[in-house]
Parts: sequence; C-alpha cells; structure tokens
Amino acid sequence: MDKKYAICYNKEISHSADVKDELSQILRIRGMNADILDIDALKTGYDFVFVIGGDGTILKTARFYAKTQTPVFGINLGRLGFLSQASKENLEMSVEKILNHEFYTENRIMLESGNYIALNDIVIKGALAGRTSAFSLKINDKPLCDYLADGIIIATPTGSTAYGLSAGGPVVSPHLNAFVIVPICPHTLTARPLVIPDDEKITICGTDPQSKYLFSADGQEFSEFKQKIEIKKSKYAAKLALLNDSEFYGILKNKLHWGVSPACIDNATGKNA
Repeated sequence: MDKKYAICYNKEISHSADVKDELSQILRIRGMNADILDIDALKTGYDFVFVIGGDGTILKTARFYAKTQTPVFGINLGRLGFLSQASKENLEMSVEKILNHEFYTENRIMLESGNYIALNDIVIKGALAGRTSAFSLKINDKPLCDYLADGIIIATPTGSTAYGLSAGGPVVSPHLNAFVIVPICPHTLTARPLVIPDDEKITICGTDPQSKYLFSADGQEFSEFKQKIEIKKSKYAAKLALLNDSEFYGILKNKLHWGVSPACIDNATGKNA
C-alpha cells in the first residue's frame, strides 16, 4: 500500500510557497502525490509529513501529529533550524533518502499541563512585564525551593537547546528521559538549573494570591493562572524523522558552533573559518 504524504508550509515565511511547489514536484516526478496543508489548517490521515519553515513551524506541526504518531520531517527556512533535517539547497537529496528509507524516527518526550502539550518548553512568568515574581516549586508535591525571578522554564531535552540554554540551562541529550527546570534571572545565587527524571510531577505556585501568572507552551500557546500549575510528562511523544547521517552532537557542533571560538567563525557566513 502506497504511503500517504502531506506537505505543511508556513505562508508567512519568505519562499515557503516556492519550496512547497518544488517539493511537490520532486515527489510527483517520483510517482508520489502529497496533499498541501497550511500550518493553520492541519489535518490527520497521513503516513509521513514534510514541514517547511523554521523551528516554530516544526514545533506546531510536531505537536499536532504527536497524537497520531506520524513522522515529521523538517525543511528549514528559518535562521537556526535546530529541529530541521534539510534545507532548500539539499531538498532533492533529502527526499531521495526519505523515499529510499534512509532515515529513522525518534520519539521525543513532551510536557503536558491541562489541555496543553509542549515539545520544547513550558514557561511561567508574572503577568506584569518588567517585574520579578515570586514562585514556589514542588516536585511530587514536596516543597523544594522558592524563586524570586523573571520566570521559570520547564524544558524537555529537545527544548534544552532553545530558551532554556539562553537562560543558562544545560544541553540535555534527547535520548535522556529527563526535564530541566531553569529559573529566569533569579535573585538568588543558589537558584541553579535542575535536571529531574521525566516521571516526576512539577508544581509551580504563585505566592501572591492577588497576582496573575502567564503560561506559554512552546512560546505559541498562552494562558493565565492564579493559584498553581501542574506539569508532567505527556502521554504523547513527538515523532521526528531524522536522516541516517544525523547525529545529535554533530548538529550541536555545526548549528550552535558548540565549543568553537568566536574568532574561528566567519561572521559573514556563520560557518567555521
């Protein structure tokens, strides 16, 4: 039985429609038809999904298809593209590898809070911009610490290279079953990032009963809460399609220039000199 493919694209990103047309043509020449889906009108019923855009587009698509365990393959048109496997320059070669089954899939753990799920992170902040807020943290209902900070990031291993890394958190291999808790600009020297097993429940309470707090999932879905919020491992896992020559540490080195002196990076191209 032939596989059913979909191409998801973000029309707000420059050249996305052009790459979508090129990808569709590449598949058609090889006898494969693919449905074209706008990122804001996704639907199920596919065996494999190509996603054109930046990491934000891939995050949204991966969350949606996690519930059907559909593999998602990212084609980067953004700046970093840490979650993507291909670019418009190597598009045809990447499609050949996919059709020749020269890829594998990884299940990436996700976070869950109420009806929200996140592949990268859940971020808690006070509702008043520009002001620090007081938070208390519990793990498995046991009080751990209090924070006076701009916010708190709860990140998955996938999201450890995103906001959590910028806030001083560690990079965690996606093969580890763990979450990272990173305070944002804490007013306490002993408030350091914490790595915990992914089967533990995280509770964050706002200590001021009169204040409102903001919650965001992957920086794309937002809500408010007043008392407390509980975060745990989601029953869903994102399914990312990765090329056989992909390797986490190589991506870390090549895309984030990990451990490379700034003097060795060509400022014009962003590549190692």
